[in-house]
Amino acid sequence: MLLEMKNIHKSFPGVRANRGIFFDVEEGEIHTLLGENGAGKSTLMNILFGLYVPDEGEIYWKGQKTETANTREALDLGIGMIHQHFMLIPKFTVVENIVLGTWEGRNPKLEVDGAARLITQLSQEYGLRVDPWALVEDLSVGEQQRVEIIKALFRGAKLLIMDEPTAVLTPGEVEDLFKVLLKLKEENRSIIFISHKLEEVKLISDRITVLRDGSVVATVTNTPDLDRGKLAHMMVGREINFNIQKPPSSQGKVVLSIKNVRTATRAEQVGLKEISLDVHRGEIYGIAGVDGNGQDELAEASMGLLKIHKGKIEIMGKDTTGWKTRELRKLPIAYIPKDRHNVGLVMDFTVRDNFVLDRVAKKPYGNPWSLNLKVILENALDLIKRFNIHTPDAKTEVQKLSGGNQQKVVLARETGQPVDLIIAVQPTRGLDVDASRFVFDTMLAARAQGAGILYISTELEEIMGLSDTIGVLYEGEQIGSMPGAEADLQTIGLLMAGERMQ
Repeated sequence: MLLEMKNIHKSFPGVRANRGIFFDVEEGEIHTLLGENGAGKSTLMNILFGLYVPDEGEIYWKGQKTETANTREALDLGIGMIHQHFMLIPKFTVVENIVLGTWEGRNPKLEVDGAARLITQLSQEYGLRVDPWALVEDLSVGEQQRVEIIKALFRGAKLLIMDEPTAVLTPGEVEDLFKVLLKLKEENRSIIFISHKLEEVKLISDRITVLRDGSVVATVTNTPDLDRGKLAHMMVGREINFNIQKPPSSQGKVVLSIKNVRTATRAEQVGLKEISLDVHRGEIYGIAGVDGNGQDELAEASMGLLKIHKGKIEIMGKDTTGWKTRELRKLPIAYIPKDRHNVGLVMDFTVRDNFVLDRVAKKPYGNPWSLNLKVILENALDLIKRFNIHTPDAKTEVQKLSGGNQQKVVLARETGQPVDLIIAVQPTRGLDVDASRFVFDTMLAARAQGAGILYISTELEEIMGLSDTIGVLYEGEQIGSMPGAEADLQTIGLLMAGERMQ
């Protein structure tokens, strides 16, 4: 046995993250940790990697009791970790990021030339296409993940911890990643794969350990007849309905009209090329496409975050072309950004304060000179209850919540009151099956109340299940659109690959 973790306990103020967990990994095994957001997966792995110290419990490495009191000790054992949010310095090159923290003699010494040659060798050996001299800030998300994998291999990892590695990858990048993981497995390296995507888990795992509320529910051997409904039930403790059921759309007036909009290209963005579409009241207009084909620009242009070079945008009949985001936020619009950490939330603010980020100077929450803390707290308690947000209290920093509950904070702030338009970008990214279901229900409830919804996602299953109309973006153009009821995977897939509709 390569690794054994025995009776691991870990608590934080107001939260018991791990409750007597037993977990082991064999050599040459891909062992998945499966569980909903907040189940204790990341905490357990942060203990293994030396970022947290357990309150109780023991760790054995190759049969010998050990302590990973810090990350240096974990790295020396041969444990590498790729975090869900990459630990890279954007302004540094690939090679500088990989050698950073390595030591020779008495002083830190960056031997970049020799390291670059080894990085190129590893890149070719494992099919991880990366230029060692490229700046990290110029790389796509998939390329940054390759850098993290190479960094772990460069440092001799025998056990690789991957925390939600597919959350930000396109389907093609997921396929490439799985090829790398299987090659590592053939070399007798081990992988701990943290995920909540049931189909991917079934595809890649040798064994699956399910956590719920900080405890191990079961460890099962992955078999072809393993049912995803059973796995989901173990994760959340109840049956999950995977089918999205919605009544027929009752479309009303246009709430968002985008007419021949063009934007400039910039780093990692293709720009929009004569985009036109209308979103009606009571309609979910889904935007499909491989990530990086104009989805971000479409949302940013609509919200005044990106300059429009040509065309016009109207919201509820008003020409909002050129409006600043501050002006747009005064309209009954909800905006759920792709990046909840850097755009959707202020991570070191409390849950209570994140609910009123853009309205603290408005009645009843306050005015330009003072805050009504009583009303702000009452609002927070109401939203926490209505959106079932798991938090010790309203004054807990939002960074201490699980990813699913952080997203619920964004949803509660944006849709906790009636709105006419919702712009949602990758709203289920990084969320478990139960939290994703909550997002779907929130969108459908807003639709029933007459909101128009522009729903942007790379998850085809949810686009096809939720959307009344589906548009497909390719290289900044909408190359096809169709009623959701008439869409099929083959047609959508061809459009995503750039084949135009006849």
